[in-house]
Amino acid sequence: MTGAEIIVECLVHEGVDTVFGYPGGQVIPLYDALYLSKGRIHHVLTAHEQGASHAADGYARSTGKVGVCIATSGPGATNLVTGLATAYMDSVPVVAITGNVPLSLLGRDSFQEVDIQGITLTITKHNYIVKKIEDLQDTIIEAFHIAREGRPGPVLIDIPKDMQVGEIDLKPFPEKEIEIPREPRAKDIEAAAELIRKAKKPMCYVGGGVIRSDSSAELRKFVDLIDAPVGSSLMGLGAIESSSPRFTGMIGMHGTRLSNLSISNCDLLIVVGARFSDRVISKSSTFAKKAKIIQIDVDPAEFNKNIMSEVHIISDIKTGLNALMKAIGEPLEHKEWMATIQEKRAKYPVKVASDAKRPKEILEALDRVFPADGFVTTEVGQHQMWAAQFLHSREPRHYLTSGGLGTMGFGTGAAIGAQVANPGKRVINIAGDGSFRMNANELATIARYKLPVIVLLMNNHVLGMVRQWQTLFYEKHYSETTLDTPLDWVKLAEAYGVKGMRILPEDDPEKVLKEAVEYGGPVVIEAIIPTDDMVYPMVAPGASIDDMIGYAET
Repeated sequence: MTGAEIIVECLVHEGVDTVFGYPGGQVIPLYDALYLSKGRIHHVLTAHEQGASHAADGYARSTGKVGVCIATSGPGATNLVTGLATAYMDSVPVVAITGNVPLSLLGRDSFQEVDIQGITLTITKHNYIVKKIEDLQDTIIEAFHIAREGRPGPVLIDIPKDMQVGEIDLKPFPEKEIEIPREPRAKDIEAAAELIRKAKKPMCYVGGGVIRSDSSAELRKFVDLIDAPVGSSLMGLGAIESSSPRFTGMIGMHGTRLSNLSISNCDLLIVVGARFSDRVISKSSTFAKKAKIIQIDVDPAEFNKNIMSEVHIISDIKTGLNALMKAIGEPLEHKEWMATIQEKRAKYPVKVASDAKRPKEILEALDRVFPADGFVTTEVGQHQMWAAQFLHSREPRHYLTSGGLGTMGFGTGAAIGAQVANPGKRVINIAGDGSFRMNANELATIARYKLPVIVLLMNNHVLGMVRQWQTLFYEKHYSETTLDTPLDWVKLAEAYGVKGMRILPEDDPEKVLKEAVEYGGPVVIEAIIPTDDMVYPMVAPGASIDDMIGYAET
């Protein structure tokens, strides 16, 4: 077989049914092999390679499988960089395959040649350049294993063109390894169990690791067993139902007053699959200063990186929680602590200023009409935080957002990936006008494949989050944050063959949103919102997380 044909066989062996990509000169042999293998792998042609990387990411987040994207050398490969960094920061399993110039032309500044292995060294879990065709098959199999195992992440394989056209025998595939979960050390489990038994005011802080490891059911049993409240990072939304009386909401800069106060007053903080992001902890010297800390994570590099902890449990989340529950044994009770949590829940609602109610109205209307099993993706900015605050948490893997890197333009590509992976479900991308401008060209992909993706465009005609900071901390110096281009988003959508709709300030948003959901095809809805709406509450930079501005008391 040619190397290109071997790549296809490896993808099929790894269970890949869909790839996202954009052809170019150095991947023509691979695209020819895909052409000859029609029916085995579905290829989705995006409008831009960055869209392909975000789509592979959305596919992976929504399914738990490895997402795959393909690009040619040079600018094709570099256009994947932002998507790979996004996946790396959020621990998403993606395999990116890039072509490169033949080995004889490497290092000679050849046409469309870049050292993509060097460029992506710090934003991939691992990367390769294949220089011997004998290594091609093993490299691809190993790449998928690395992307999946332990803490997931993106892997890049750079394959020069002569490795694709050369011929070699396909080797028998080894039996797939059964990935054995990492077992925690018994002494760590017992030390953690002892701290939990002694605690009077325990609290759980959970992150995306719970969702990545499919451990939501175990988490729910665990918090019931120890009778504790639970707050989440942005990436942890969906790990526990937002309707649960134990759920205190998001933690950190735009978290709830309830979560932040609970963190500051607990005497034991159990951190499960979360990494102490600066947007969560803010001022590290005051974070959870009354609490001892237990951290459960599959990646030991996260221990004592930003916050010191008393006990580290190095383990797969599911295995670690099950071991901890077994060690604790009988259910615990913290009636007084839980009663305090409920009192504060009633006292500190999420604030919506008198002139900033419209985003809440629109998102609550969406919550009423959008299917409960639908997928929500977001871009990055104020709309992202409003969605986190006002939408009820969905099932695990149903709320897809760029948490670590904060990538504007992520949501459109991720919505494509989620929709392709889940054709029977509804997908909506909640966007801001600033973010959507970055990847609006992917409307071409949505239209081409007739994907019933809805884009809810929250249009305040500014870069809202940056403007909010300019308002609060930079004396209203609105430097380059006003988006006053006379752009008609409805007409733009229609130009791509996508239905365009609009929600004006005087309109009932539920009526328009219901019509869009029932339409069943791709839709862009421009929702006009006030320019100076703020995301509240908020922790100012450098402040403790319990020192919030813009919160209300009842």
